[in-house]
Amino acid sequence: MKIVIAGASGLIGSLLTKSLLNSRHSVVVLTRNPQRLTTSPHPLLQVEPWDGRTAGNWHRHIVDADAVVNLAGESLGTARWTKSRKRALISSRVDPTQAIVDAMKGTTNKPQALLNASAVGYYGRVDDGNVTEDHPSGSDFTSSVCVEWEQAALAAKSFGVRVVLLRSGIVLDPRGGALQRMVLPFRLFVGGPLGSGNQWLPWIHRVDEIRAICFLLENSRVSGPVNLAAPESATMQDFSRALGKSMRRPSVMRVPAFVLKVVLGEMADIVLTGQRAIPQELLQAGFTFLFPGLKGALDELLADNSSHGS
Repeated sequence: MKIVIAGASGLIGSLLTKSLLNSRHSVVVLTRNPQRLTTSPHPLLQVEPWDGRTAGNWHRHIVDADAVVNLAGESLGTARWTKSRKRALISSRVDPTQAIVDAMKGTTNKPQALLNASAVGYYGRVDDGNVTEDHPSGSDFTSSVCVEWEQAALAAKSFGVRVVLLRSGIVLDPRGGALQRMVLPFRLFVGGPLGSGNQWLPWIHRVDEIRAICFLLENSRVSGPVNLAAPESATMQDFSRALGKSMRRPSVMRVPAFVLKVVLGEMADIVLTGQRAIPQELLQAGFTFLFPGLKGALDELLADNSSHGS
C-alpha cells in the first residue's frame, strides 16, 4: 500500500513510519519539521513539507494513496491552557484534518481510508462503568477538542472514504510521553499516584498502538471510533503501584489534586480525571494484544536498566 502520514515526527508517527516501511509499504510523510524525523533514509520513504493548513505539492500524493493516517496535533500537556493556548491546540488538530479532507474531496481517485487521531479524552470524566465506543462525549475542554477533531475527519465519509477515529489512551513508551515523565520521580524515590489515585488511567503499550493502527489500515470492515487501550483497566493507584514494582521503587509520595491544580491549572484534568476505556471494537474485529496486562507491559518497557537507573 501507499500510505500518507501527517504528523510523523511525533512519537507515534515515527514508530508507525518505521513499522510500515519494515512491512514494505510505500510511505509519504507530511511534516512541518523535516529535521525532527528520526527515520533513516529509505527507498520507500518520501518526505513532503507542508504547513498543515493550505494546499501544496503534498496534494499530488493524495491522488494515488491507499490510505491517509493523520496524527497531526500539538501536545496537550506542554503549557498551561490559556485562551490562546486552547485555540492553538484546537487549530493544530482541526486545520490539518480539514486540509487533508479537502485534498481528498478534490481528487477523482480517492484514498480508501482516513485514519484520524483522537483520544479517549473524548469521553471526559467517567468515574464508574466500562466506556466503549458508543459512550457519549464529555463536557470538558479535552472532550471538546476531540469532538471538533473527529467532526472534521468524518466529513470524508460524505464522499465515500472509510473514516476510523483512533481514540488512543496513554501510549506507554519510556522515551517520551506520560511514562517518561512518570519514571523520573520514581527513579528519585519520590514516586506515587497523582490526586486521589482512584481515577481511571487508560493505557496501551507502544507496540500494540502501532499494531492496532496497522490492523485498522488493512481491515476494511472497521470504521468509526475505535478505542486504542489495553483490555486490562487500571486506576492511577494501580498504575503507580505497578510502575514502582517494575522499577523496584516505592510508590508512596502522593501528589494532592489541589497542588496539581495550582501548578497546572485546568490542564491538571489530564491526570486527575479519566475513564475505563474498553477496546470493544478492536476485540470484536479479532485484534489480539501482545501486552494486555499492565505488569507485563511495564516490565517489558523498563527491562533495560538504563530506563530506570538501577
